[in-house]
Amino acid sequence: MSGPSVVLLRRGADLAAVVSGLQGLGLWTTTVRSRTGVALRILEHSARVEAAKILQVDGVEDVLEVPSPHPRVDAQAGQGVAIGEPNGATVLRLGGGHPPVLMAGPCGVESKEQVREAAALVAQGGARVLRGGAFKPRTSPYAFQGVGQDGLGWLAEAAAAEGLLVVTEVLAEGDAAAVAEVADLVQVGARNMQNYALLRAVAATGAPVLLKRAPAATVEEWLLAGEHLLAAGAGGVVFCERGVRGHDPSTRHLLDLGAVALVGPVLGQPVVVDPSHAAGRRDLVPALSRAALAAGADGLLVEVHPDPASARSDGPQALDPATWRALARTLGGQVLAPEAR
Repeated sequence: MSGPSVVLLRRGADLAAVVSGLQGLGLWTTTVRSRTGVALRILEHSARVEAAKILQVDGVEDVLEVPSPHPRVDAQAGQGVAIGEPNGATVLRLGGGHPPVLMAGPCGVESKEQVREAAALVAQGGARVLRGGAFKPRTSPYAFQGVGQDGLGWLAEAAAAEGLLVVTEVLAEGDAAAVAEVADLVQVGARNMQNYALLRAVAATGAPVLLKRAPAATVEEWLLAGEHLLAAGAGGVVFCERGVRGHDPSTRHLLDLGAVALVGPVLGQPVVVDPSHAAGRRDLVPALSRAALAAGADGLLVEVHPDPASARSDGPQALDPATWRALARTLGGQVLAPEAR
């Protein structure tokens, strides 16, 4: 990650005093000795501190900064990402100090009636964005793959009826334009985080993108995937933590809230959490949702289905109407209120 990386000491400086002064700023270092003198390399887990403050530490001569590998992502820090701009008026902003946003809906779009019922349900709970997959990437080739293009139209109609925005996933380069026509936020799923051809196709639409973290990706790889999108013209990148691969089968994935706190509050990037995919079971979703907001998430991407028992994909992790309403009431004071639309 970008930022000061090497601190050069003045000749004759008290090494221990400089180290202590840097630690007072939250900077942890290792000593590097050469024939020309002594320097301190700032370790990765240190705080992010401006070079000007480091130069104020007695004994510091200079600070060397390594150029960031993701300057466009860095430039997005603290700005937030605008989604949904009918007639040029921004409807919603994720990140940048704005209140967290609820995004909710079924894992997969199954029928016109199902998505319409789901949209009404999530809108009643205060969601601002309707989620639902018209195209579904599935591990098994025999599992429900989504309804395709028809589902995009159903999503658009259902969202418009309830005054919601839309987030939905794109799987193929050839579908990028059609998905971006409907989606206010185009989702790139975890399986495609490093599908660079798809990233370029999605970015070429100019749409803002919800970028899910791959199950084994480091935070730096995640940020660099975001850089690919911004370099190719995306209208902004919202990072989505949906769990990384762990060793314990008690949950579907391991929700990495440390990464949420790092990417969001520390690095200033817009970051949302998908507790449904992380848990894989609905009884953990309310607790993980509250924990995500406490860690600094700018929003939640929650699976809600009118009848999870009949869901064609991911029924065990989808909230039923009663659980969704209870969660929405619990989060009412933390998320953007419906009347703020």
